[in-house]
Amino acid sequence: MSDSVDQARVLATIGVTRGLGDHDLKVHDSNIYIKPFLSCCPEVKVYPLSLFDHGADDVLVLGTDGLWDVLSNQEVAEAVTGFLANCDPDDQHRYTMAAQDLVMRARGMLKDRSWRISGDRLGSGDDISVYLIPLMYGNTQT
Repeated sequence: MSDSVDQARVLATIGVTRGLGDHDLKVHDSNIYIKPFLSCCPEVKVYPLSLFDHGADDVLVLGTDGLWDVLSNQEVAEAVTGFLANCDPDDQHRYTMAAQDLVMRARGMLKDRSWRISGDRLGSGDDISVYLIPLMYGNTQT
């Protein structure tokens, strides 16, 4: 397993999202129960859209672990910023294309029978779903 996969697991045993509700799960070859290390209460942060002015390039990136396991917040932000800066702001497909670009960055290129991303790091072997949600529509009152 790669380090990024180990970091996404609780006590190197189970993926966090798959451990919610598995109350009897123990760390492999031990008597340590996983449940005390998991919570069904998500961390929630509220961002009041209507209090801020947002432009066409201000987006929320919603992605599955296939994206976040291999790309950092900074790498994603730089990729989206660069991509959107090179698109016509009136192009209604720009957010979809930027999301597709992130998927391709996370998957990488096939090189010597493995998927590689920048810096010759392993690409994601997981499912990758990405949505870019423009924030500028939060400025309007309906």
